[in-house]
Amino acid sequence: MTEEEEDLISRMYKLVGDRWELIAGRIPGRTPEEIERYWLMKHGVVFANRPRDFVRR
Repeated sequence: MTEEEEDLISRMYKLVGDRWELIAGRIPGRTPEEIERYWLMKHGVVFANRPRDFVRR
C-alpha cells in the first residue's frame, strides 16, 4: 500500500467502518479482500486484545 492509500483507507474506515467494497471502490486496482487484509494486518493486534463476547460456543 502506498502512503496515500493507507491514509485514504484510514479516513474511509472512520466514515463507513468495515465496508471494504465501498472503500476498495475509491482505490483503483485494490480489491475489498486486499483492503481488509491490510487493515487486519495493521490493526489486528488492537482487535485481538478485545474480549471475545461475540464468539458463540
